[in-house]
Amino acid sequence: MATFPFEIKAREGKARTGVLKTPRGDIRTPAFMPVGTAATVKALYMDQVEQAGADIILGNTYHLMLRPGAERVKRLGGLHKFSGWKGPMLTDSGGFQVWSLSQLRKMDADGVTFRSHIDGSEHRLTPARSIEIQADLLGADISMQLDECTDFPCTHEEAERSLDLSLDWGARSLEAFGERDSQTLFGIVQGSNFRDLREKSAKGVVSQGFGGIALGGLAVGEGHDQMCATIDMTVPYLPGEKPRYVMGVGKPIDLVESVARGIDMFDCVLPTRAGRHGQAWTWEGPINLKNARFAEDTSPIDEAVPSPASQDYSKAYLHHLIKSGEYLGSMILSWHNTAFFQALMAEVRLAIEENRFEALRAELSQRWAATKSSARAPKDA
Repeated sequence: MATFPFEIKAREGKARTGVLKTPRGDIRTPAFMPVGTAATVKALYMDQVEQAGADIILGNTYHLMLRPGAERVKRLGGLHKFSGWKGPMLTDSGGFQVWSLSQLRKMDADGVTFRSHIDGSEHRLTPARSIEIQADLLGADISMQLDECTDFPCTHEEAERSLDLSLDWGARSLEAFGERDSQTLFGIVQGSNFRDLREKSAKGVVSQGFGGIALGGLAVGEGHDQMCATIDMTVPYLPGEKPRYVMGVGKPIDLVESVARGIDMFDCVLPTRAGRHGQAWTWEGPINLKNARFAEDTSPIDEAVPSPASQDYSKAYLHHLIKSGEYLGSMILSWHNTAFFQALMAEVRLAIEENRFEALRAELSQRWAATKSSARAPKDA
């Protein structure tokens, strides 16, 4: 298995900026990965995603295996050719979506049997099958081990059983992945919000020898403060020379606070989901373009974001589009939000290089304090 070179360029406290080098291109970290659920970042062209500044996007194993089918994607040239994305791509294992289908799945020691939310057809996902779909059929540059996303809240006993199963599935995922020159596999740490279990899981995952380490079991309703506490209790047990990825996170304040704790990679559906519902994220915080106060506001969304979506359309026009149910409104707002999240990551990287990240963190924490909440956007959308 290839372990992609990961070069740390600068540090400030625990925050760090660097480059993860893949055969399909460099990933500047900290990196936010737009989510391409069904081979598309919703409402955007791939060139818009690239122009917004994204180095890597995420593909969704569960949705693609159901429709159009992973074998079909393979016959059509793999996920990169199928979707038109030329850069690096990470795929999730499908475990999160299957976990969310609590009424449609049956878990056992070897995998999970579930029914499609589309047509009720029965499917089987095991560590080996997940790797086959991600690495062989879709052709992901970075695959994720199959894990069980632990419920929150849960008991200590439930969390330990879940992490033990994920450790076993991690070993099986590695065995199925084998030796590959141009692809890598990340492991996933579980353990809910229990300090001893996060330590146990982290040490177990690290010992297995993955190309990168993800923190799972977050963005499932635990809230901002608990998320930060869980990262704090986990990062000390992770190797400094490998990328660290918090899955399914999150709001801009979540990203900044996670970077402050040593995290390098993120993904979330929030930019496009918010856009489809009339919400724009800005340096001053989120705004709802449905509100009547924007009906005659001729100013752009945010001139500080280097994107036509952010600078070329008035809030009044966007208010009209959203209130009229015009698709273009959702498209422009999704485009802007994607660009804003990339602009945030670019500013964070520059701030670390210039040793002013803590000042930026303090400013944004004060500005965005009201966006902290326990209601978190789910990964799948």
